[in-house]
Amino acid sequence: MLDTKRFLVFNDSYTAYADFKQCTLAGGGNQVKKVLITDDDIHLRKLVLTYAELDGFQCEEAECGEDAIRKIESTPFDIVVLDVMMPGPNGFETLAEIRKTSEVPVIMLTARGEEYDRLLGFKLGADDYVQKPFSPKELMARVAAVLKRTGAKQDANYRFGELCISPDARTVTLGDSALTITPKEFDLLLTLAQNEHIVLSRERLLEKVWGYEYLGDARTVDTHVKSLRERLGHYRKLIQTVWGVGYKFEYNE
Repeated sequence: MLDTKRFLVFNDSYTAYADFKQCTLAGGGNQVKKVLITDDDIHLRKLVLTYAELDGFQCEEAECGEDAIRKIESTPFDIVVLDVMMPGPNGFETLAEIRKTSEVPVIMLTARGEEYDRLLGFKLGADDYVQKPFSPKELMARVAAVLKRTGAKQDANYRFGELCISPDARTVTLGDSALTITPKEFDLLLTLAQNEHIVLSRERLLEKVWGYEYLGDARTVDTHVKSLRERLGHYRKLIQTVWGVGYKFEYNE
């Protein structure tokens, strides 16, 4: 069953973070974003609800999949947080029903973490997944990243100072100069930029950029990152190494 998830505060220090996020959520627009939180665990729903509201979201909850489907049919949500393990229609079954009528972005929550769950979720149309137990701050960062990635924008390009990444044209420019990069380097750079401020493990990058059937070594990610940094020149610092985990894209004006 579908339950709407709302974000809850674990410590007072999050308040300052939330104030900042309210100003920058989804590119800084003034329109309030609506999130549907779906989980049969009321405590988890309230946890997510509190964090989401601090981030400036308008939230609704659903305690089962059927409830979520009804609400999505009557209300234009910007994003849905959907638990996998629910009694009755589970998260996968609910997602399949949602995709019959709606393309609303969906982030799946899973307690099991098996590759099969992730593959099935993506096959059914999930936009991202978060494994339990999770950090509410990370979940909110993923919500913001998915909204940034899927939101309709006048300018579909990603701009970081003089660096411009154009998904439609599949080009990267630095100032007035076009950079020459390989298709995989472009996919890797775009994936990192679309998930700004989020740490992506090498395994996660392999899934997103090379595909689930890729059987190569995770070190291929390191090789491509090294090559990308060389091409980016003084913007090489945008791609930060998180030792023992992977990489993240971080732009500071």
